[in-house]
Amino acid sequence: MIFLILSLFLQLGNPTVQDKVNTKLLIQIHHTKSDQGKIRILIFSSEKGFPDQPEHALKSYSITPKNKAGELLVEDLPEGKYAVSVIHDEDGNGKLNTNAVGYPSEKFGFSNNPKVYFSIPSFEKVAFQLTKEAKTILINLH
Repeated sequence: MIFLILSLFLQLGNPTVQDKVNTKLLIQIHHTKSDQGKIRILIFSSEKGFPDQPEHALKSYSITPKNKAGELLVEDLPEGKYAVSVIHDEDGNGKLNTNAVGYPSEKFGFSNNPKVYFSIPSFEKVAFQLTKEAKTILINLH
């Protein structure tokens, strides 16, 4: 009897687990420079650390490019607002290489495919809403 009461209490005390909605986010990445190295994907739920600080990302993934593209299915995100940043880490050193003036020498991209000229787009510019409906986003690397 005590076990039954305790298990009921534990279930009532954790509504976030019961209320969690399973979502499906398919991220398709196009235009890697080659099939070498890794495609690094960061998913952020806030502007903190966006776009290049994995320690502040909600999720971090590495996938291998194939035919100059990559694809990742993420199924464990709660509904909410997210932004995705991607780099093609062609040499596998774990970071985005830059040239002498600081411009990236490896390909990169963001959700919503904003035009990138001389500055990084804001979290708000690349953010999208994820609901219980399956969502596919296409990221073209620059």
